Amino acid sequence: MEAHDLVPATLRDQLDEAFDVALSQLKELPDPLQRAKAAHALAGQAQEHGNELQAVRNEAMNEALRVGLLNSTQLASELGISKGRVSQLAKGAPPERLFLGSGKVIVALAEKLEDGNDKDGKRKAIQGPVIATEDVQTYERLRELAEDIGLEISFERIPLGGNVRLNRTNLVVICGPRLSPLIEQILESDPHLRFGKDDDGWHLTDRNTGQVYRSPMDRGENGDIAYFGRLPRPDGKGTFLYVAGIHARGSGGVVHWLNKELTTVHRELKARRFSTLISSRFDPETLEIVASERITPFYRPEGA
Repeated sequence: MEAHDLVPATLRDQLDEAFDVALSQLKELPDPLQRAKAAHALAGQAQEHGNELQAVRNEAMNEALRVGLLNSTQLASELGISKGRVSQLAKGAPPERLFLGSGKVIVALAEKLEDGNDKDGKRKAIQGPVIATEDVQTYERLRELAEDIGLEISFERIPLGGNVRLNRTNLVVICGPRLSPLIEQILESDPHLRFGKDDDGWHLTDRNTGQVYRSPMDRGENGDIAYFGRLPRPDGKGTFLYVAGIHARGSGGVVHWLNKELTTVHRELKARRFSTLISSRFDPETLEIVASERITPFYRPEGA
């Protein structure tokens, strides 16, 4: 049986249909220069998609060998390639990188208006939208992790108002619900964990146990709690990774924890939806995260 025949019909039909529509529209462009430019751009995009498919293939090959489902000779026969090629592909980039993405990863960081007091105790004027220093540090630690496992990564700003484009692959969003009504609405679909606010400030609630988690920072301690999950895209065609602390410092705790647990997390969750809470502590002098732990189960939405 040909490898093409093993592709589920729905997936094959979806790919064929999308390609046919794009190609038909491309051919109908009347301006030859516009048609050439569009074809050139789409060819590059197709190559990116091909790279992502290859990453998924290599990870699946690695897993099949690791769990003993097949040996190298059997896998080579199934895929119609040589045993040496199996070894080359399966021993490439670590499979756990697929937890973050299969191509170039985009990290979306929220802007906010900076205010407060300066070092002399005087009220500072609002200078315009900025990204919190803590979020920039979190991105830098995530970039280091991504590059260690062979992923290209960059960041973009979420403008004031929180309007972020969620319907795309390889996306990580670091943005509290207070900064984005769109994110707040998507978080409401989580039946297990929920952000909330009362007279004592923002908190996270485990709806299964009734446990309310408040940030140690609100008690003057050097720690925070963060939400971490893979959430549904609005278009229903995929997911994105989401990180948000009760305070911005907590997001760094998620990346600190991932550095220790990425292999295990990928093995357990793959690209399936989940949500959990991560507790972390930081050094009061350097503000770097020094300890982190998962404090709830990996909750999964029903049927996911």
